[in-house]
Amino acid sequence: MSKATTTDGRSPGPHLADSHDVIRVHGARENNLKDVSIEIPKRRLTVFTGVSGSGKSSLVFDTIAAESQRLINETYSAFLQGFMPNRARPEVDVLDGLTTAIAVDQQRMGGDPRSTVGTATDANAMLRILFSRLAEPHIGPPSAYSFNTASVSASGGIRVDRGAEKTKTVKATFSRTGGMCTRCEGRGKVSDIDLTQLYDDTKSIAEGAFTIPGWKSDNVWTVGLYAQSGFLDPNKPIRRFTKKEMQDFLYGEPTKVKVNGVNLTYEGLIPKIQKSFLSKDKEAMQPHIRAFVERAVTFTTCPECDGTRLAEAARTSRIGKVSIADACAMEIRDLAEWVRSLDEPSVTPLLTALQGTLDSFVEIGLGYLSLDRPAGTLSGGEAQRVKMIRHLGSSLTDVTYVFDEPTIGLHPHDIQRMNDLLLRLRDKGNTVLVVEHKPEAIAIADHVVDLGPGAGTAGGTVCFEGTVEGLRAADTVTGRHLDDRARLKETVREATGALEIRGASANNLRDVDVDIPLGVLTVVTGVAGSGKSSLLHGSIPSDAGVISVDQSPIKGSRRSNPATYTGLLDPIRKAFAKVNGVKPALFSANSEGACPACNGAGVIYVDLGMMAGVDTPCEDCEGKRFQASVLEYHLGGRDISEVLAMSVTEAEEFFGTGEARTPAAHRILERLADVGLGYLTLGQPLTTLSGGERQRLKLATHMADKGGIYVLDEPTTGLHLADVEQLLGLLDRLVDSGKSVIVIEHHQAVMAHADWIIDLGPGAGHDGGRVVFEGTPAALVADRSTLTGQHLAAYVGA
Repeated sequence: MSKATTTDGRSPGPHLADSHDVIRVHGARENNLKDVSIEIPKRRLTVFTGVSGSGKSSLVFDTIAAESQRLINETYSAFLQGFMPNRARPEVDVLDGLTTAIAVDQQRMGGDPRSTVGTATDANAMLRILFSRLAEPHIGPPSAYSFNTASVSASGGIRVDRGAEKTKTVKATFSRTGGMCTRCEGRGKVSDIDLTQLYDDTKSIAEGAFTIPGWKSDNVWTVGLYAQSGFLDPNKPIRRFTKKEMQDFLYGEPTKVKVNGVNLTYEGLIPKIQKSFLSKDKEAMQPHIRAFVERAVTFTTCPECDGTRLAEAARTSRIGKVSIADACAMEIRDLAEWVRSLDEPSVTPLLTALQGTLDSFVEIGLGYLSLDRPAGTLSGGEAQRVKMIRHLGSSLTDVTYVFDEPTIGLHPHDIQRMNDLLLRLRDKGNTVLVVEHKPEAIAIADHVVDLGPGAGTAGGTVCFEGTVEGLRAADTVTGRHLDDRARLKETVREATGALEIRGASANNLRDVDVDIPLGVLTVVTGVAGSGKSSLLHGSIPSDAGVISVDQSPIKGSRRSNPATYTGLLDPIRKAFAKVNGVKPALFSANSEGACPACNGAGVIYVDLGMMAGVDTPCEDCEGKRFQASVLEYHLGGRDISEVLAMSVTEAEEFFGTGEARTPAAHRILERLADVGLGYLTLGQPLTTLSGGERQRLKLATHMADKGGIYVLDEPTTGLHLADVEQLLGLLDRLVDSGKSVIVIEHHQAVMAHADWIIDLGPGAGHDGGRVVFEGTPAALVADRSTLTGQHLAAYVGA
């Protein structure tokens, strides 16, 4: 008898294969999760909510998505696994019903200057093929239109083995046509070094002409090398060097010389500075070194390619009147129209594919971008939506898509569009898991999982599972705050001055003149792409004394943590050293106190060759990072590893009273708690922080600065509804202490709380770039002439 039908021809009921309709998690203990057991429905949209640090990402990304991707990687050969990321099995007892997981996170795209929106997607590759087929004059294959490919030609003799014959030398030539501009090497910008920042040409080398940090007259590796190289007269003022001396001084080729009996390599000052300073990551430099580099190096648009990155042949090869440089500089929505206008049967499949990709940009709300936009300049939200594009037209179904706050950087007007895209992915038969705080995004969920009740060690449990209506009625932090609505302030502060911006024309700004009031809380808003960042990050005068706090990654290794980044570890080390009568360096895991087995890393990395490498806790220090002898020293009854395992909230209390009272440490901890990071542990690696956490950590470090003007870029990113109120209190305290706070923000609660609003628009890209409203929030609500005004009015119930 067939399994498909019964004897009377009727269906036998549900097939066994259809019974696997949930992802079952049992005993999840990753990070702060406390034996979480949960069943998530497949082919539904599930939203995970909870305060920052409650364990949402630990459950969704670090447990479900991580295990799915680990299992997929194990299907490849050992050789291929050697080239893949190393993934340890998450701390969980059972994970059942997993499907292929695609994680679309907020990590910004690489900052490589050759990476653009076009190269990060398939759009540039398809455009290059299109131009290689249709453009006139024809200059070569697709590589001829690529700014990442240099033209190469070579000729010479090569040896060839021909069967039983002897090896013969054959003359051969090789050539490849590339589109890279030779002057800027495809970067679009060239760097110039300001020589006046390197030396004082009125002095001689012996008189201390060099003004480079660290270049002291007694340093044989730097000043001594130039003084005793034999190429230069150390007693002659630099401005009186001959032409040959100046050439040797600035551009001399590497040459072996002997200085004080030591063999050294002499080379010109320019290449030496480029190697010792410019090849290093600016963010990782000491502040005074970074300041020197910013003074000494200027970046200007390449004069040869005019910033297009392309060689002349690629710039002059056109389809109609449009070159590939023109196409990449267009806003994507305009480029989509141009592609739609092309009618060439020989490339119809290519045009259809390119059209689909470009239309996806427009549909996802990124039509205002251009393909030549550097990928590193995209915000976290923009980067996440660019990554979404490749999945929208995918034929895959029964995939688990995992999103990390996809509404970040979106104006309330654009959130509905994002919701539609998430629902479309679900309706294709996929499981969509979303970590989210915005009520508008939570509202579309089929299923809600609320984690908490608190953050860090106070979180990690499931407080609620069910529908959105059930969440509203539930007595959880999220449920209580889901329908929160801020009120407009009855009175606003009066400005004490104004920051004048005149003729701002960066990116899409249209010669904007605006006075940003000082001494108040100013919110700059507008739809994504309207010009907010261009106005504040690209147009404020450099001498205005502005402290800019954004969400860009914090440079550092996994050894870096909140304690090292904020300078908190210095007073802690000194307090331990003073009480115990030993050196402060003993209490550094990067110095004398480090465990010798793991060098203070806390883990031993085992490289298994072609197999995936493994991180295992160090057996000597048990992951504590310090020598056993160091852990015998105590402060207030705790050793240094126990202090670093404390949360900010615990440490604030610990260093505030008793034997451990350390005012310098307590002040830093107060600032960390003020910005809503009380749940972070002092020793948590910086590489594990989200974009919003990074920004709040930077804000905490800058709160002690003397600068009077703060510019914050969407500080509500990653904040729970309950935490937004705390953030507003912090912004009020900053303003009341005499500082001016300017915030780029889409959250209506922050808009309602502002003293002054500057609204940009009316649209994005070339439809934006103008100030469409200036005034108080109450006036914006009463006016309702802009999209922001309409949404704010609806939010406050006006």
